Parts: sequence; structure tokens; C-alpha cells
Amino acid sequence: MTLKTTPFHAIHEKVGGKLVDFAGFEMPVQYKGIKIEHAAVRNDVGVFDVSHMGEFFVKGEHAMDLIQKVTVNDASKLVPGKAQYSCMCYEDGGIVDDLIVYMLAENEYMLVVNGANVDKDFDWISSQNTMNAELINESDEYALLAVQGPKAAQALQSLTDVEMDKVGFYAFTTGKLAGVDMIISGTGYTGEKGFELYFKTEGVDVQQVWDDIFEAGKDFGIEPCGLGARDTLRLEMGFALYGNDITKDTHPLEARLGWITKFDKGDFVGKEALQKIKEEGNTRQLVGFVMNDERNIPRHGYAIVNDSGEEIGVVTSGTMSITLGKGLGMAYVPKEMAKEGNTIKIAIRKKVGEATITRPPFIKK
Repeated sequence: MTLKTTPFHAIHEKVGGKLVDFAGFEMPVQYKGIKIEHAAVRNDVGVFDVSHMGEFFVKGEHAMDLIQKVTVNDASKLVPGKAQYSCMCYEDGGIVDDLIVYMLAENEYMLVVNGANVDKDFDWISSQNTMNAELINESDEYALLAVQGPKAAQALQSLTDVEMDKVGFYAFTTGKLAGVDMIISGTGYTGEKGFELYFKTEGVDVQQVWDDIFEAGKDFGIEPCGLGARDTLRLEMGFALYGNDITKDTHPLEARLGWITKFDKGDFVGKEALQKIKEEGNTRQLVGFVMNDERNIPRHGYAIVNDSGEEIGVVTSGTMSITLGKGLGMAYVPKEMAKEGNTIKIAIRKKVGEATITRPPFIKK
């Protein structure tokens, strides 16, 4: 299978990115190293190419009807210039994907979905579009750079008239940055203040955009960052990753996404199944944990075991925290064990390590 590439692919090769297969794209996992890139985002500013993400546009008088039908959050609360975290479910309550809904204008929205799920998600939303809202997949037309870190606003300010430090969390504006029309969004996947910059690539010199951002950020410790640091950063915050922590076999109520599941907003796909689950109660729960022995590193797929060594749960994401110097992660455990402060046992290769259930985020911002 030929891997897809983003508009910045040649740049990644030129600046020494180590390229790997991710979601069907050839993407950089690291440049100078995950620790350096992680620290840059926590302390200064880092830039991620996340152009593999999908952008769908929903327009017309029935746009809101379609979004309300396919997402669990209440999109009617949005106003132009605001974004909302949400997810989509199948009829049985299993998660199709998590996504961000942007209200661009009256009757005009952008849905941003995970790169690995673009085709699946578009087909799913299309299958639910009984009200004939205008639905367009423009994923291939857009580039997306995530500029993240406490110095992100300062690093970008010289490139735009937009007052970057006034762009709020889950808010956005449109304007020129590096001479290019962009959606400038106060969102990210790192837990740091930062921005996601969406722009159409037609007629745009992406090399120039990249160079301008790095020139503007050179006094602020700017670094190119790969998928490795993106994963360690999101895990320190306890942010879910589709395919690991949330899948078609998990539902929002067990996946710590009850807060975005609005049963009072009217009908949506999966509502009936989720209401039944809510009434009967979950059998398991997604929890965060920190390893008690700092030498132990948990990984995706490791078993949670009871005192007899029987598997009772599974680690969905795990890493060595670069900030804390301890192993941490997320796992599904039986509901009765999910209380904060409880000890769980994780089978790590041929030994068993103990961990303490800890409510994310694991680092306090």
C-alpha cells in the first residue's frame, strides 16, 4: 500500500524527521528526539504537522440537525467563533470517533476528525444525512499545523495582526498569518496553550509558511515535533486516543466522556443504548494510573490482573512520563475497582507491577 503524505512531507525529510507509517500517512515520529520535543512544548513552543486530520464542512438550513443527530454533545450551544469537543456513536453506543465541531457562521460548521478515520467517518455521517444537509469532505485541500506551548502566542505574533493571546481556549478566529488566510484555533492535544492553524494549500507555498513560523519562533526555543512527543504530551494530560482508549467497542460513559454526552438535547444516534447503560450502570471504567515503581513502563495491551494472575482489565495507553519520570497510562478496570487511590496490578512482561489509580491530568497546569 502506498502511504499518503502531507503537504509538509519534503520539509520533514529535509529537516531530519524520522518517518513512520501512521494512519496510512508517512509522518514524522521525531526529529531531535522525543524528550527534546516534549520539553520544548512544555517549556517553550513546538510545531506539529497534523495535516492528516480530516476536515468536513456541513452547511445549509439542516446543518445543525445533522450535527445534533450524529454527535453526543449539544452543538446548539455553539456560537460563531466557538468550538466544541464531541464524539459520534453507533446505535449500540460504541464510539465512531471523537471530533471537534467548529461553528464558522450561521448554518455553517467544520468537523475535524481523526486522520485514521476520515473515510469511515465521512461514510458514517453521510449515511445519517437523511435531512440532506450539504456535507463536503475537504480533508485533502487543507493543511494543519499545531503550534503548542507557553510561548506559542509570542512566537506567532509577528506573523499576524490577530491578537494571538486573545484567542481563547476552544475559540477561534480567521485572519492572515504568514500572509495566508487561516482559521486560527485555540485548541490542541498537549495540555499547553497553543493554536491549530488550518489553511487551504492551493496556491500556497507551504515551505514559506513553515520557514516563516520557524524564523518568527527562533528566539522562543521553537522546535519541530513528531508524533512521539504528541503521544507523551497527551498522555500526561489523560487525553483519549481513538484506536487505543476509545474504539467502537467502548462507549462514552465508561470512557470518561459522560461530560460531553447530553441526554437532554433531543435524539441522537446511540442515545437509547447509552440511556440503558446509564440506568443499569457500567461494568468497567477507563481510569488513569501511575506506576508505584518508577522503573516499570506500562504499554498498550498489557493486562490488568487480580491476585490470582487472571486478566480483569487492559492498559489502553502507557508511557514513561518525561515530566514526572514515572510510568503512567490509562486502562479499563472493573467498575468496583475504579476508585481513585486504589492499587491495581499490571502484568509487565514476566513480572507484575503495582500502580495507583490517579485521576488525570497527571501533571497540574
